[in-house]
Amino acid sequence: MCGIVGYTGAKPAMPILMAGLGQLEYRGYDSAGLALQRRKDIDIIRACGRLSELRDALPKRSAANAGIGHTRWATHGEPSVNNAHPHSDAAGELALVHNGIIENASELKAHLAGLGVSFHTDTDSEVLAALIHHEYQADQDLLAATRRALTRTVGTWGIAVMHKDHKGEIVTARNGSPVIIGVGEHEMFLASDAQALVPYTRQVIYLEDGELARITARSYEVQDLHATRTERLPATIDIEATLASTGEHAHFTLKEIYEQPDALRRLMSGRLDERFATAHFGGLNLTPKELLGFKRIKLLGCGSALISASIGAATIERLARIPADAESAAEFRYRNPIIETDTLYFAVSQSGETFDSLAAVQEIQRKGGTVLGVVNVVGSSIARQCGAGMYLHAGPEVAVVSTKTFASTLAAFTLFALYLARMRDLAPAEGSRVIEALQGLPDLVQSLVEKHETYKGIAEKYADFDRAYFVGRGEGYGLAQEGALKLKEISYIHAEAYPASELKHGPLALIDPQTPTFAVVPDDDLLSKNRSTLAEIRTRKGPVIAICHEGTLSDEADDIIEVPRSHPATDPIALLIPLQFIAYYAALARGCDVDKPRNLAKSVTVE
Repeated sequence: MCGIVGYTGAKPAMPILMAGLGQLEYRGYDSAGLALQRRKDIDIIRACGRLSELRDALPKRSAANAGIGHTRWATHGEPSVNNAHPHSDAAGELALVHNGIIENASELKAHLAGLGVSFHTDTDSEVLAALIHHEYQADQDLLAATRRALTRTVGTWGIAVMHKDHKGEIVTARNGSPVIIGVGEHEMFLASDAQALVPYTRQVIYLEDGELARITARSYEVQDLHATRTERLPATIDIEATLASTGEHAHFTLKEIYEQPDALRRLMSGRLDERFATAHFGGLNLTPKELLGFKRIKLLGCGSALISASIGAATIERLARIPADAESAAEFRYRNPIIETDTLYFAVSQSGETFDSLAAVQEIQRKGGTVLGVVNVVGSSIARQCGAGMYLHAGPEVAVVSTKTFASTLAAFTLFALYLARMRDLAPAEGSRVIEALQGLPDLVQSLVEKHETYKGIAEKYADFDRAYFVGRGEGYGLAQEGALKLKEISYIHAEAYPASELKHGPLALIDPQTPTFAVVPDDDLLSKNRSTLAEIRTRKGPVIAICHEGTLSDEADDIIEVPRSHPATDPIALLIPLQFIAYYAALARGCDVDKPRNLAKSVTVE
């Protein structure tokens, strides 16, 4: 995964490229680099580490009016200056930045080496640069050379290529990894994320899989891998240009936790129908009759999206009384799934660019299934591939860990569950109770956010422990999974989640005084069983931290975090907030980089 930017026009390219990379550093931060085109040469400057290292390595000024840039998250080859992008051919005539994985890189490299081509890095991207340069020798047409090279390539790519003999020209291509062209006034831009384009233009062209484009300062040309030209008019993007600042907060993670009340308000704005005790959805593109024809709901996602999908499935099943389950999108398409026409599928992805989820969408559509997207980024690949679904409207989320988009996804599925339930057999009185709980949710979350000092004290108490358990039942188990994932992602504490009922079937063997257990304990039908689980843990001297409803527990845990009751459909969102803060403050106490945890990137656009 990585961030890609490009510019060609009359202005100095270097500051525009660096500003764009600054907007996209959350997509990758192992290394970074620029290729700047001047006269008959291309200057390549690269640095290992964060973008600040590249900034220190750059010249104070550059006359280049065209260039490409890259911030990397390593897939092939360890993070180093040598493996950083842009890559070049052996002669230094061409520069390439690449997001994705070339699956047949070994075969291509062996073929090129047999022709006398030398290689200097461990990356698959250098192989693609060498292949394009090899093809370029045939006719000196950079677009044609890139197209021929890609027809021999297996894998995923979002690329940008420049050649020293083609001043002001950039060739770009996409297959499974996003590329967006920005159209300006006598200048052109490109990026892997529309956010990098917002300060300069709102007119964009989304490349589709299997498409290439040649851009100059005054023109663009789009074609497919068969050299067939595609007429494409720019679309207008509507996106907030607020990505770069943490505001008054120390980190993006903290800022985005605090933004959750407003994110929930935006999600619900115009979607609640008090008169009929239901919800409104304008983007599903399905009539009530069509929705009632589905016999099952299946939700697909990866990471936090999968966890939110599992909680969403439980909420749908509870309210609408229709079978619903969640599955890893990364595993779904590889088991040759049976796609049933009476099953409604949802693909859940914050970025809308998660490759595994996008591939699952395409597999469902190939087999005649109906799939809707649940995404935060308008115009993203999954949103465009599905053509219908639910936008979260949570605003930009920069930190690698998902916070406000996770909460918004849970709320979105609660809205959908209400909508579907009222079509089926949910009584208006119960629908009204769900609406009342949803309307009160932003203020409830705000009240919990304001108790952050309580969570901070508990997080610091257990921050020196090297392992932890998270347990819960039902939706509480989903929250336990999310709590464990957050803690391990940003504090590097080894954390595992289990259904509370499963502890006695093996994991209880690891309980000791150095293994705290975070238990999600709502006041529900399983409360007595959860109390028994806590007793089992404490009998074995394991510290217990309970996140529970007010008045639920007294002396059954070593530390108790109380959360006000809401409604079973909305309780998971309220119980989530302390878990987010515990991970955040534990990471701070351990001196970790909260926003950019090691080995991870925000948008996972490779398998």
